[in-house]
Amino acid sequence: MFKFFQSRHKVANLVIKDHVIRYVELKPHNPFSIQKWGERELPSGIIHDGKVVDHETLEMILEECVSEWKLKHRRVRFIVPDPVVVIRQISLPNDLEEDEIRGYLFMELGTTIHLPFEDPVFDYVILERTNEKLSILLFAAPEQIVMSYAQLLEDVKLRPIAADVSPLCVYRLFYTADQVKKDDHLLIVQIDGSAVNVSAFYEHKPVFMRQLLFESHNEQDDTSKKEVEELLRPFEDVYKEIERVMSFYRFSIRQGNEQITRMFVTGDHPYLSHIHETMQDRFEVPVERLSGEIGNLIDTRYHLAWGLGLKEGIHHGN
Repeated sequence: MFKFFQSRHKVANLVIKDHVIRYVELKPHNPFSIQKWGERELPSGIIHDGKVVDHETLEMILEECVSEWKLKHRRVRFIVPDPVVVIRQISLPNDLEEDEIRGYLFMELGTTIHLPFEDPVFDYVILERTNEKLSILLFAAPEQIVMSYAQLLEDVKLRPIAADVSPLCVYRLFYTADQVKKDDHLLIVQIDGSAVNVSAFYEHKPVFMRQLLFESHNEQDDTSKKEVEELLRPFEDVYKEIERVMSFYRFSIRQGNEQITRMFVTGDHPYLSHIHETMQDRFEVPVERLSGEIGNLIDTRYHLAWGLGLKEGIHHGN
């Protein structure tokens, strides 16, 4: 998505969320060979909704991670936090040449194309091109936030080479695992400790993304079955939201002609297995996780960083 400069050597793939820092390193040219990985939980209040609140403490913790994981001077890719990313389908003048699209977007962003922030960094995927129509999917984030993460990484002696958005990373992982068919109407549901991100894909292209928030509780390892049910009660609202999203996809995006046919679930929620089982019972479409042996290579909570590591070499619009 957002490129800084090209990479040729080993790259660390870094995911920084409100509650955690994770990294994964893959063997070059072998997507299923995970060489190293690491995790460091963050105290609450350092990052909130993807925005760094306590820069000094975060830099200190990151320095410790870089030292512990031996990443000094390493090239890194990172994820733009979901809460600051806007994904929007836009119709453009159909006479624009492919090499003119970026320039057109530079001119129109903030004037005819409105975003909830100024000075965006952006990328796009062409969704449809005919003689009558040109439509794209625009990914945008506030430049200030993306560059503050890039600067933070540079401050701790890392070399940021690219930033990406989480739905593309997760999709890339399922695609590489050969779980995706081109004609799937796919809903990817990323379930974390305090947020759920849903994104729809069709013909290997993202269609939309939506962030759902829910009330999270502090989980304990020795939680009883009854307490687990209590902890997962807020998910009742999440399931209803997912149903609304599926309905929106069917009736607003596909005009009632097509609907979501499969759902993939991933994320770092400690009770993801329970949630997955509930979703299998609740939804009529198949609800799947990363399959078999591939799914067991590394804990699910590292899947996002793994998908980020697959950034080079798959060419359907990322």
